[in-house]
Amino acid sequence: FEENLRRIHHELKTGVFAWLRKSEWRNIVTAPFIYSMIIPFVALDIFLFIYQSICFPLYRIPKVKRANYVVIDRHHLGYLNIIEKLNCAFCGYADGLLAYARQILSRTEMYWCPIKHARKVLDPHRRYARFPDYAAGEDYAAQVVALRESLSAEAEQENS
Repeated sequence: FEENLRRIHHELKTGVFAWLRKSEWRNIVTAPFIYSMIIPFVALDIFLFIYQSICFPLYRIPKVKRANYVVIDRHHLGYLNIIEKLNCAFCGYADGLLAYARQILSRTEMYWCPIKHARKVLDPHRRYARFPDYAAGEDYAAQVVALRESLSAEAEQENS
């Protein structure tokens, strides 16, 4: 089965030069701008690692497992040429890194400032629904304590 799949994938692969000839000019022209984003992404990755390594143990927040978010595996597909594999690796890294960052920041927000915003937020993280309403100041301190406790339990479960 695996050998047959490899053969099929190889037959489906478009060579680099044929792929470049068929590519739209705007895709080729914008590629350097897209790939230049690797610099801030790697910097973000490093800073997230440092931030989480120092702060989360002090706050008793379990660390987010990077490998659960950054998944780079599509480059193994035999029907992709080297450029397509590079594109897939870049997107797997960048999209996964931002999901990883969002998870770290949602835990940070739940610890430091779990209050809903005054106006509607588009696509809030999943913890946001449990935050107290913007104007609801009653029992805020008790709610923060409860949310912090649930964060530790939730994150432990998520990382296991």
